[in-house]
Amino acid sequence: MTETGGPRPRRAWIARLGPRGEVDVDRAASPYAVVEDAVARVGADPVRWAIELNSVVVRRIVDEVPALGGSPAAVELLRRGNEATTLRALFTLVEGSAAAPPTDEAILEGIREFVHRAVPLERVLHGVRVGHAATTEAFLRACAELVDPEVAVDEVTAISRELFSYVDDLSDTMIRAYLVEHEVWSTSAAAARADIVRSLLSDATTTDIGEASRVLGYDLRRTHEAVVVWSDTSNGSSTLQAAATEALRARGATTTLVIPVASGRLWAWGTVPSDGTRRPGSWESIADALSRQQTQAAFGAPGGGVEGFRRSHREALRGERVERLRREAGRMPRHATAYADVAAIALLATDLDAAGDFVRRELGGLATRSASMEALRTTLYHYIGAERSLVDVARRLHVARGTVTYRVKRAQEVLGHGLDDRLFTLHTALALAEELGDAVLLPRDVAER
Repeated sequence: MTETGGPRPRRAWIARLGPRGEVDVDRAASPYAVVEDAVARVGADPVRWAIELNSVVVRRIVDEVPALGGSPAAVELLRRGNEATTLRALFTLVEGSAAAPPTDEAILEGIREFVHRAVPLERVLHGVRVGHAATTEAFLRACAELVDPEVAVDEVTAISRELFSYVDDLSDTMIRAYLVEHEVWSTSAAAARADIVRSLLSDATTTDIGEASRVLGYDLRRTHEAVVVWSDTSNGSSTLQAAATEALRARGATTTLVIPVASGRLWAWGTVPSDGTRRPGSWESIADALSRQQTQAAFGAPGGGVEGFRRSHREALRGERVERLRREAGRMPRHATAYADVAAIALLATDLDAAGDFVRRELGGLATRSASMEALRTTLYHYIGAERSLVDVARRLHVARGTVTYRVKRAQEVLGHGLDDRLFTLHTALALAEELGDAVLLPRDVAER
């Protein structure tokens, strides 16, 4: 991608903008043609600066307004929309407000997403304000660094005024787009189904179960198994819905209910027999199918009636959270997660700060973040779980029995006490470290850097 000639920019100093780190324009959130046009209009380095700034701003928006995130795919959609607004701000400052194109499709796509997820308009506007503040701060800081001090005050004043006007117009456009989409969506069958499900999950006692079952086309009085399905790829909603339906059918479901809740994420339930006649497929076969579709799923335990509908869903959400924490820890993804298999970890990690304090206190030096300590922790975890069978651990970890013996002995030396002193507590701390890694091995403020 190369720069092309064009009219002399209104603000020449913007051409000197550049990222602080390594930024590849080919990894922008926007489509190639959009980035190529931006490079032609303002130059490659300013575009790379805008891409870098966008990553910082999106993190700040999600931190301050979590409802605008919700899943990696939803964050990516937000990144695409915010990158479009940042590039348009560049065009406005270089070429004037008339040069900025109409609202980008990526911004409108984000608005539709927020409406469908029932994110209130005030939250959306809060995110706009957070993004505007962070973006304006970056422009003003760059201006102070690059502009001659004699004219810096006038330039800063002008930039503040122009960016405020730009965001004011953008907010008006987004409000209109939100209200139009909300009116269309609120009258749709999909919205009615989503509203009923959210009402059921909120423990609302006024819901008419018979009428809700009729509208949903799903009998809420039966036994339910819930699943949360998600993907961090560009899978469309139809792919996720097919994956959820296939997985629930494999679990023995006779009817299914699927509710998209965010880009790349949905909730689903299946009615399953409660009389012991169910013959679900193996978790391995379900995981293989999900893997081929590049999706992951977390299942709750079956439960009867509306309360079982809610409880199974809560368990599926907890299972999803465990898998997302495992991913952050660099663990291999499990494409199918049964809540029964991760319930202990899910409950122990409800308060992640407390869980981290517990792990670091119990493991001491063994909680050190290094390859050697990780090998000792993993070996000791499996050694206790295998009731101290050297043969079982050696087979599981594909190492020699002598290696297992050495690691167990060395781990006890690091701990400073024998295994029988606090066996249950030790095994619990090791399990958390094995599953969640840095999330519990490092203090939260360090792990998030």
